[in-house]
Amino acid sequence: MIAWLAPGDPPESFPPVERALRDPDGLLAAGGDLSCERLVYAYARGIFPWYSPGQPVLWWSPDPREVLIPQEFHVSRSLAQALRTRGFDYQVDRDFEAVISACAAPRSSSPGTWITDEMHAAYLALHLRGIAHSSEIWRAGRLVGGVYGVRLGRVFFGESMFSRERDASKAALAGLVRQCLDDGTELIDCQLASEHLRSLGSRPLPRSQFLAWLGRAMAAGAG
Repeated sequence: MIAWLAPGDPPESFPPVERALRDPDGLLAAGGDLSCERLVYAYARGIFPWYSPGQPVLWWSPDPREVLIPQEFHVSRSLAQALRTRGFDYQVDRDFEAVISACAAPRSSSPGTWITDEMHAAYLALHLRGIAHSSEIWRAGRLVGGVYGVRLGRVFFGESMFSRERDASKAALAGLVRQCLDDGTELIDCQLASEHLRSLGSRPLPRSQFLAWLGRAMAAGAG
């Protein structure tokens, strides 16, 4: 059984993440809402929302957790060449709404989207509060790739990325990594593993280790 949250329940109503199901891996709770306060509370404790249209909000904390440590980001020879020669212009928060809209757009490999109108509005509200951010790649004045997510303390919680040109999403991630190295961000949360992320250097961490690292990085960022 999982916990059911009502929209009026306080943000701290989540059960301990150790109660998350093993199948499906990490499902912790359902319901509630996507208020800024609930989202911030959830992220700070290793919980994130992910659900399909027509479902209630589903909250997850998988074990293990996929992470990218900025120092371990892998730049392939082809990506390095693209960064040098393709005319990519890296920007932060130039057009957050355009990035999340592009991430939500149907793709040939997946015509549906989990970024519902409700999710779109929630992360835009976080952006307006200076909590959600986009790393963007522009070329010739056109937005061609990007990543968006939530930054709390010294952790960036990645949510989604898109690419309209070859290597553009990788370039956006490379820009995010450089920014993390510059500002002391210790960890990029990738949530779930994928072959694409693994090729860029992500790796799994047991949930207990992830939560311990998250706690330290949040405390360091607050200080």
